[in-house]
Amino acid sequence: MYKLYKRCTLCSNKVRIIRLGFLRARSTKYDKEAAELNAGYVPHEVESLSLGRGYFEPPIRSNKPFTLVLPPPNITGTLHLGHALTTTVEDVLVRWHRMQGRETLWVPGIDHAGIATQVVVEKRLWKENRQTRHDIGRLRFQEKAWQWKEEKAKVIGQQLRRLGASLEWEREIFTMDQRCSNAVQEAFIRLFNANLIYRADHLVNWSCVLRSAISDIEVEHVNVEGPTNISVPGYEKPVEFGTLTKFAYKLKDSDEEIVVAMTRPETMLGDVAVAVHPEDQRHSGFVGRYLWHPFRKEAIPVISDPFVDREFGTGAVKITPAHDQTDFEVAKRHGLKHLQVIDETGNLTAACGDFSGLRRFDARDVVMTQLDNLGLLRGRQHHAMMVPICSRSGDVVEFLARPQWFVRCQEMATKAVQDVREGRLTIEPSHFEKTWFNWLENIRDWCISRQLWWGHQVPAYSCRIRGGTEGTLWIAAESQEAARRKAARQMSADEDSIEVVRDEDVLDTWFSSALQPFAAFGWPHQSEDLSKFYPLSLMETGHDILFFWVARMVMLGKELTGQLPFDRILLHGIICDAQGRKMSKSLGNVIAPEDVINGASLQALEEGSKASYAAGVLSEDELSRAVLGQKKMFPQGIPECGSDALRFTLMSHNVKNHFINFDVNECYTNKTFCNKIWQATKFVKLWFSNVSKGQDLREAEIDVRCLTLMDKWALSRLSFMVDTVNDGLRGYNFHVATAALKNFLYYDFCDVYLETTKRGLRIPNSPAAAGHCWTLLACLDIGLRALAPFMPTLCQHLHCHLPLFPGKEKSVDFPKDLNWRDEGVERDVNEVMDVVVAIRRLKKIFNVTAKHRPQVHLVNSSLHLANFGEIIQDLSACQAVNVSHQIEEVPLKNTVRDSVRDTEIYLVVPDELRRAIELDLPKMERKKEKLLKELEKMNKMISGDTYKVNATPEAQQIHSNKITSLEEKLSRIKYIQTLSSQ
Repeated sequence: MYKLYKRCTLCSNKVRIIRLGFLRARSTKYDKEAAELNAGYVPHEVESLSLGRGYFEPPIRSNKPFTLVLPPPNITGTLHLGHALTTTVEDVLVRWHRMQGRETLWVPGIDHAGIATQVVVEKRLWKENRQTRHDIGRLRFQEKAWQWKEEKAKVIGQQLRRLGASLEWEREIFTMDQRCSNAVQEAFIRLFNANLIYRADHLVNWSCVLRSAISDIEVEHVNVEGPTNISVPGYEKPVEFGTLTKFAYKLKDSDEEIVVAMTRPETMLGDVAVAVHPEDQRHSGFVGRYLWHPFRKEAIPVISDPFVDREFGTGAVKITPAHDQTDFEVAKRHGLKHLQVIDETGNLTAACGDFSGLRRFDARDVVMTQLDNLGLLRGRQHHAMMVPICSRSGDVVEFLARPQWFVRCQEMATKAVQDVREGRLTIEPSHFEKTWFNWLENIRDWCISRQLWWGHQVPAYSCRIRGGTEGTLWIAAESQEAARRKAARQMSADEDSIEVVRDEDVLDTWFSSALQPFAAFGWPHQSEDLSKFYPLSLMETGHDILFFWVARMVMLGKELTGQLPFDRILLHGIICDAQGRKMSKSLGNVIAPEDVINGASLQALEEGSKASYAAGVLSEDELSRAVLGQKKMFPQGIPECGSDALRFTLMSHNVKNHFINFDVNECYTNKTFCNKIWQATKFVKLWFSNVSKGQDLREAEIDVRCLTLMDKWALSRLSFMVDTVNDGLRGYNFHVATAALKNFLYYDFCDVYLETTKRGLRIPNSPAAAGHCWTLLACLDIGLRALAPFMPTLCQHLHCHLPLFPGKEKSVDFPKDLNWRDEGVERDVNEVMDVVVAIRRLKKIFNVTAKHRPQVHLVNSSLHLANFGEIIQDLSACQAVNVSHQIEEVPLKNTVRDSVRDTEIYLVVPDELRRAIELDLPKMERKKEKLLKELEKMNKMISGDTYKVNATPEAQQIHSNKITSLEEKLSRIKYIQTLSSQ
């Protein structure tokens, strides 16, 4: 508010004026004021006319850009609601900064997703041609993968555009394009030369179906409480897990024995020792002696090691270093050999003697049978355990020692911990700091090689002197020729004598994506973009990839560029369905963003699932579950909601929560919110046109005395909303911002203020009408600009339709610091609204409608409400509202009474309506008794000792909602009974 003095054009007085700060530059290309708005909001019609980038973009006023990189979606399929959440969060932030006059750069990208893509392409290849990748060879398979990429990248791009993402599309990157390949190659070579990458035999997660190492994120741990059958690819019958088998090892030089327990009998063929706890007196006499392996016919030692849990099983643990992570470490401490008994295909190796060649789970029964024949079995029992499953293939993961490439992480991880502890790197929500410290302080070296055909081939070469006796030397280089030159220098040999073979493995997808923040700007070249846009302003992503992606970006970014790739991390939760269940193909509850945006019949949803099955993305079992899930969740299909309603719904939840429940019904409600704003815009356009015909509205100034109390209240609430939205966006509390926007636009503006203007607007040449026009336009203009980051398409469409004052232009800035707050006026109106709500409640209870010409008498000792009589009348839809100072002034005949604060309310109720309520009272009493019994039953159930343990979270929520509903119904009946007894 500016303190200016000028002759008011409305009443010719020299008075203080308000300059409504919503008029600034705007391009004429968006001038659609002459166009009429349709009768109602139809999402697809508005989105088809989207203006795209360029409307809400004021001139750049800041020399510090706001930069983001979109977490690259995998090309394994189409986007899901998790991607929609990520995209919306980032787009809201980008648009908010852009509307503040800050240069923004938001880089799109797509990830090649090595293992996942190879799996789906192989499925398609088999489904279409009954071929494997080995049938067509590596080069042709890569061509198929590139075809898949082109198809999916196009679809993903279309989805992102439909979500309204204002990305810099000309900067789009793909993690296997030439720019990224150069960065990956350079990063590997630098890390190798710095001795941070090395090659060694280590245990890795291995999928026998994929014949490749897989990352931890691709391993799902299935919890089994006892004997459980699990289907394993390639096996006709399910394999049993959840059983502990005990057997005896005989001492080599006596008849004594030591009993051990195992969950995987087939792995005992690779046992190289038995370990006991050093303080376990039961086995102290065995330490240092040797046991006889019944199948390999060789002695294995008994060792002592404090890792052994004396309380588990027999207190003696078999050591199989080649197939167990813990045993691998024990073997290193005790100098034990590694004996691999399962190969990369899942068959037993030659080291297994007579068992050689058997499939691993077929060998299980054979081994137990042989142990039983030898009299060595000592029983079986149920056993709870975690079974590692490959999420890509459904295979049971093996731990195999294979020659792999590893990144030394300890030193880099220590720096990443210090950066957070010392405040150089901020994580939001802050409780994830504990998780960050725990993981990085216990980090293991990172296996970055994969035995795949799709991905960045490792830029490392095995070099040896032809015919020489020296060993192999591994060289990291840009090409075979460069490797030969380096090897020749290091081996002091002629280049012509060096044999060079490139490693066939590819790099882990997370390695290339970890370079994204700087590879996107041309690193390793010191480009202008790199200097200007790196480090990023923020890294925003889901908390589930905090380690797999974010931590690795931090480690590699600091190591390779000398800078943190960003100084702030914002983590959002996992999208679940309305019942709080994670969305998954196995549950059939996955919702596609485009189905919410466009709407989809049940038949269309089923057809979409069938198309995914035909493409090899869904299995037959997953298809069946998906179709059943859709019938249950969406029996009538999904209604069209539009992208703006979807975005607003996603942002209406606290994205920092661990889980975010998405309900399509909530999304549809927000579509009606869009229509509410649409109708408000039509109202403002109509009345502005009418009033401008009756008086001159050329000046963007207004006498404060020409504003009614409700005008001032609306501007005050507008100012509060703008402050709240800015605070919410600054703190990444998007749900606070959306709540403030909806509360103002839907309730304060549309439901309250707009209704109070109709009386004044009916006299177009009055000062009140002019004040209403100014206020209506200010609220709508500023409200749309504040809403624009969340609902860009709707806001652009409506904002460019707003009427203009002659000679003035609209602002496209994000609003801030209006300074129109008047808390005194707000308190007065809050009191008025309490009275209005009470009158409406009385009318509803006694069925008083407009045909009864309702009358209300208000008694207020301070006569404070006298200034709001007409407002109360308009908002409560009453024929007459009389405000009195004393009760004696009120005719009490045929009235019912209620009170709010210091105001007594008397509603005139016709005799026929009162009699109807009285006749209904006995029925109400019976209903109350029934509700009380039901409520007592529910409360008794939830107070039971085992309720919290046995009832699922979904069931608990249903029961809570039921209790709330019962209490509301009882409260209503009691209220009616109380009023009727007056």
